[in-house]
Amino acid sequence: MYPSSGHTNGYHDQQQPEHQRVVTTTQRQRVRRGSRGGGLRSRDYGDGFRVFGEDNNIQPPSQQAEQQNLAPCTDFDKAYFHSYAHVGIHEEMIKDRVRTDTYRSAILQHQKHIEGKVVMDVGCGTGILAIFCAQAGAKRVYAVDASDIALQANEVVKANNLSDRIIVLHGRVEDVEIDEEVDVIVSEWMGYMLLYESMLGSVITARDRWLKRGGLILPSHATLYMAPITHPDRYTESIDFWRNVYGIDMSAMLPLAKQCAFEEPSVETISGENVLTWPHVVKYVDCYTLQNYELESVTTRFQFKSMMRAPFHGFAFWFDVEFNGPANLNTNAQILLPGSPNPPSLDGAVKKKRTNPNDTLILSTAPEDPPTHWQQTLIYFYEPIEVEQDQVIEGSLVLSQSKENRRFMNIHLEYSSGGRSFVKESVMR
Repeated sequence: MYPSSGHTNGYHDQQQPEHQRVVTTTQRQRVRRGSRGGGLRSRDYGDGFRVFGEDNNIQPPSQQAEQQNLAPCTDFDKAYFHSYAHVGIHEEMIKDRVRTDTYRSAILQHQKHIEGKVVMDVGCGTGILAIFCAQAGAKRVYAVDASDIALQANEVVKANNLSDRIIVLHGRVEDVEIDEEVDVIVSEWMGYMLLYESMLGSVITARDRWLKRGGLILPSHATLYMAPITHPDRYTESIDFWRNVYGIDMSAMLPLAKQCAFEEPSVETISGENVLTWPHVVKYVDCYTLQNYELESVTTRFQFKSMMRAPFHGFAFWFDVEFNGPANLNTNAQILLPGSPNPPSLDGAVKKKRTNPNDTLILSTAPEDPPTHWQQTLIYFYEPIEVEQDQVIEGSLVLSQSKENRRFMNIHLEYSSGGRSFVKESVMR
């Protein structure tokens, strides 16, 4: 973030022309399907449980990944996988009934694509989605997870007498080996602000290595939205509190309080009443066609018109995912043409339109929908901006994978309203 000293709202006023950005990258070679042949071996512990990368006499997984244009396993990745060994994370996700019930409904809705077929669960965690697929009649399910939670997943599989159909693979998708193509890939890969944690890349890798042509991916599509918000209660609780503390003027604490409260993105729940405009599509994801290089940097320009007079406190981000079959790739062409970074829109507004909402199962994290553990992600300003009804708010946003740790997300936000322009940079870590 830029230094706040001497600048209203805590950011530099932009006097210079907008920075030129280069967001394109060289497309990486598409990963060949099926076994990579040679190299990495696995150790079979019976009951379908396999641990990959244990043989010290073979080429390390990271070197193999580099040779295959796959992301090597870094120390940051290992720390990330280790964090998912904690049962509390999985408890929170499973207790999110909106999330878990929607996945179960999607699997049952697509049972004709799953029954008697081969399925891969990418990032299986405790194995619950793999079990749902087995219950839907899958012939075989490969449940893949690089975290040590895979050991517990295997015990869960055994306890439910499904070891003959669910094979737990303890390793990264980039490293594990299976000897057949799969008909279905299921994964709960979404992070806060959709793209945080960069797990979608592993789904793409699994797709390119193993998914049969015409196979099914659940979820199939995702959309990340943003919108300006007003949230006076949050600002009062975090900031105005310091103006009078038991009758003592502690306003000297305000700069530090603002930095601590608003320097980094905040994950919390807001309501539709906090949203000032129709949302703007930041990124549309088609899991059938997306390439990994497209996730390195996402850029969008936005323009909003405030629907009311209110203090403008920042931007909120949320997402939804859809569970479409391969035959329904163009179901949401009214929202956005697949592959386009932004939809055609009026004043930055995007209104979701579907021919028949009952045709598509949707998991939404929008403020007006039932809450989920993802909540919404908010980027707050140090000082609110007073906006009038129909006042224009415009600017640009760049989301990029951190060079330090690709699972972190750099956020570069430029916005202007009422004749003034600002920049905010933050990192979601």
